[in-house]
Amino acid sequence: MESCWRWFGPKDLVPLQHARQAGATGIVTALHEVSYARAWTPGEIEARKALVEAAGLRWSVCESIPVPSAIKLGGAGAKAAIDLWKDSLANLARSGIKTICYNFMPVVDWTRTDLRFEMPTTALALRFDMAEFVAYDVFVLRRKGAEEDYAPELVRRAEARLAGLTPEAAQRLENNIIAGLPGGEDSYGREAIRSAIALFDGMTEDDLQASRDAFLREVVPVAAELGAKLAIHPDDPPLSLFGLPRVVSTAADLRRILGSIDHPANGLTLCVGSLGSRADNDVLAMALEFASRINFAHLRDVAIEPDGSFVEAAHLEGRSDIYAILRTLLAEEARRRNEGRGDHLIPMRPDHGHLIGDDIDKPTNPGYSLIGRLKGLGELHGVLHAIGKAGL
Repeated sequence: MESCWRWFGPKDLVPLQHARQAGATGIVTALHEVSYARAWTPGEIEARKALVEAAGLRWSVCESIPVPSAIKLGGAGAKAAIDLWKDSLANLARSGIKTICYNFMPVVDWTRTDLRFEMPTTALALRFDMAEFVAYDVFVLRRKGAEEDYAPELVRRAEARLAGLTPEAAQRLENNIIAGLPGGEDSYGREAIRSAIALFDGMTEDDLQASRDAFLREVVPVAAELGAKLAIHPDDPPLSLFGLPRVVSTAADLRRILGSIDHPANGLTLCVGSLGSRADNDVLAMALEFASRINFAHLRDVAIEPDGSFVEAAHLEGRSDIYAILRTLLAEEARRRNEGRGDHLIPMRPDHGHLIGDDIDKPTNPGYSLIGRLKGLGELHGVLHAIGKAGL
C-alpha cells in the first residue's frame, strides 16, 4: 500500500518534512483556500504539486474537491456547479493527481461533540456524544421539528445533559459541532446553519440519492476518460444529522453508488472509522464485498456505545479488525498487480490520531496532530510488515 499523510497546505501546523519523517511517501491534500465557486486552475495545482515534490514526496490523492450545496440540492444551480467540479477534476488528472476523494454530506461534514475527550491512557480523542448532539439540536439550535426526530427518552436525557453544562461548556459544544469544521461552504454561526439546513427542508434520501446519481453520471465519464479514480467518502457519522438525509452510510448505499455507474472510475474511500461508527455496519464485510472498487483507505477505528455515541479509539484497538481489513486490501492489490495494472497500489493514510505527548499543549487541527498520526502510521506499518512476513 502507499503510505500517505493528510496535509492542509502551506498553513498546516505540521510541515511536509515531518510527514516524510513519519514514514509517508504520498501526500493527501487539496487547494483548501480556493473558493468552491470556481474551478482550480492548472497553475494553482502545479504550484501545490511543486511544493510537495520539493519535500521529496508526491501528491497522491486530492482530498477533496468540495461538492457545494447546489449540486446536492439538484436545482437550477446544479449544472453550473458540476461543470466547475469537472473542470477541477480534469485539471488535477492532467497534472497527474488521479485519485479524487470527495463526500456528499449535506451542510456538515465530519461532526464531533468533544475534540479533547480524555481516554484511560490520558491521551485526548475526538468523541461524538449522542445526548450532547441532541441537546444542541433540540434546545440550543432549536431546529424546527428537531424533537420529533428523537426518542422521548433520549430528548429527556439530552435536556438533563444540557442543564448540567456551564455556559462555557455549552458554547464549546456549539463550537465543536459547527464552528470551523469542514464540509459547508463557510464556517457557520447559529443563524447561518439554520438557514443552510432550511435549504434542504423536505428533501428525502431518495431525493439526495437522485442528486448524487445525476452528479456521478456527469463526472465519472470525465474521470474514466482521463484515467482518474473517484473515491466517495462515507458519511461521518453515518446517520442523519439535523434531520438531513445521509446517503453514503450503509452497505446498501455503497451498492447503489457503485451500481449507478458500474465503472472502476466510480469507486470508494474505505473509511474504517466512519463506517464503523454505525453498529449495523460490518466494515470487514464491506471491504471484502467492495474490494475491487476501493480506491483509497482511511485507517482508524472507533469504540461505539448503544445510543449511537462513539469515541475514536487507538488505530488498532476499536471494533473493526484492522488486521483482516489490511489483509483484504493487500489481496486486492495483488489481484490488480496480476492483471498488469500499474496503478495497483491503494493509497492509505492514518486517519486522525489521539493528542499525545507535548502535542496536547500545542495548537493543532482537530484529529491531525503530528505525534498521534505518527503513532498510528507506525502501528499500521507494523501490521503490514507482519502480514508480508507471513506471506499472506
